[in-house]
Amino acid sequence: MAPPSNAGSSLQALIDDALADTAPGRCVWVALSGGLDSALLLSLAADACRRHPRSLFALHIHHGLQAANDDFERHCRWLCSRLGVPLFVEYVDVNSAGGDGIEATARRARYAAFARHVRCGETLWLAQHQDDQAETFLLAALRGSGPAGLAAMPRRRNFSGILMERPLLSVALPRLEAEAQCRGLAWINDPTNAELQFDRNYVRHKVLGALEARWPHARASLARSAELAGETGGLLDELADTDLARLGGEPQQLAVKELLQLSEPRCRLLIRRCLTHLGLARPPARRLATLMAQLSSRDGAEVQVNWPGGEARLWRDRLFLMTPPLVLDDGWQAMWCGHKALPTPLGRLQRRLAPDTGQAVSLQVCARRGGEVFQLAGRGRRDLKRLLQEHGLPPWQRKQLLVVWHEGVAVAAGLLGGEWLVLAQGWHEPPGQPDGQAGSEVDGSCR
Repeated sequence: MAPPSNAGSSLQALIDDALADTAPGRCVWVALSGGLDSALLLSLAADACRRHPRSLFALHIHHGLQAANDDFERHCRWLCSRLGVPLFVEYVDVNSAGGDGIEATARRARYAAFARHVRCGETLWLAQHQDDQAETFLLAALRGSGPAGLAAMPRRRNFSGILMERPLLSVALPRLEAEAQCRGLAWINDPTNAELQFDRNYVRHKVLGALEARWPHARASLARSAELAGETGGLLDELADTDLARLGGEPQQLAVKELLQLSEPRCRLLIRRCLTHLGLARPPARRLATLMAQLSSRDGAEVQVNWPGGEARLWRDRLFLMTPPLVLDDGWQAMWCGHKALPTPLGRLQRRLAPDTGQAVSLQVCARRGGEVFQLAGRGRRDLKRLLQEHGLPPWQRKQLLVVWHEGVAVAAGLLGGEWLVLAQGWHEPPGQPDGQAGSEVDGSCR
């Protein structure tokens, strides 16, 4: 392999600095497609990890979308063998039947594969460069994105405990090509990169070239604008976090009165920031506008606004942000002994329940049906509906309520993951965890 060029020396220094910034003793991974940019990144990373000993691995994602994918895999195996880098190959199923398109679906599949291989605290290097950043910025601008979208690809970010970094993001493609040729690297060009039906390819081949013919530094300028948008987005995040702290610091629920004291743009900013904190998808602009209109004209009625991956509800002058909640089917029921974890359609019931007499019992667990009455110690007979109102249980959670019966008498009611909201006289929750909680599947009937 040829020695690196002078430009390559500065690229190598860039990678050495990136390696120095990683957690000491932790593995470094390179996402390897087999193309020019990722092949060069792996070569630079291998040099750095030889001079500054560190475990280095490559991860190749086989999408199975075209016949050439097998060629990509073979080339990645050959390159890793030549560089002495262990390679992991992940085969993913890209099913775009959900309507998100192949590009978005493939991206989700890649990130899921990253999470399966790269451990928490380790670093994953991605090979996107300045030209990629310019393309992403233009595509975001054409979608009408705000600062967060215009920031395009961050240089580094945390993804499920993994540090994802793009050490070549400031480097233009011609510089990478020159260094790869100087090193004698071989790579594979993806034939789909020439297909103009994909938006990114159209921008790359038809738009950026025309811009650069008039403005020679167009790519660098667009990438710089993305960087500035990222700085602006960071400042806006700080502003939203300040507002969130002032409103109580709970992103899952916001007081509407205090929320509406903010300007409308600031209110939208805070809602989007809360969704980010909760790991929920942000609503499209029209759905967010609908939500804002509902907040401003509220009349005490319950409000519900849905979008893919998220939901907002207004109840008792508070705005609740959540994933669309699951509900129990009215006819669902199961037998339970009270001391083993019980599978339900909403998850596992991991609480315990026993009569004060201590005798073994056979219980029936079912969805709330309405009209349940409990005999409470010191309070007599009480309707479950009134008890839930006392607890301030939101209406959507009432549809997730589990009611436990013994010989035709309601003895307990509660939600998964919480304490029993209601316990009838003569019943209690024994201390400790349910038996067999660590098992993969538990037979709650305890046969």
